[in-house]
Amino acid sequence: QVQLVESGGGLVQAGGSLRLSCAASGRIFTIYNMAWFRQAPGKEREFVAAIIRSDGSALYADSVKGRFTISRDNAKNTVYLQMNSLKPEDTAVYYCAAKSGSYGLVDENDYDYWGQGTQDTVSS
Repeated sequence: QVQLVESGGGLVQAGGSLRLSCAASGRIFTIYNMAWFRQAPGKEREFVAAIIRSDGSALYADSVKGRFTISRDNAKNTVYLQMNSLKPEDTAVYYCAAKSGSYGLVDENDYDYWGQGTQDTVSS
């Protein structure tokens, strides 16, 4: 089992920045990649970014490319999401996820483990 705990959410004005953290514990060695998803009110959960644990390769949703950066610190078993130039449409609950399989990165159904979510609100 793997446990994920997010932190760092909050309220920020449009154009501002937030950094989310996701600390993993448990059977870390089984993790192939970690990712961030988000769910806005009344919408389905969507992929934001993913990172391969071994080599740090990253993938981003088009909506956040150039504004968000995903990174990892394997020594701390932590993944980060640096969010810059935030827009009101970035308002959502952000979830950290992890999986063991090496197939796919963007489908939430492929992920084995989820954090509890952290609310990020961007005011206009």
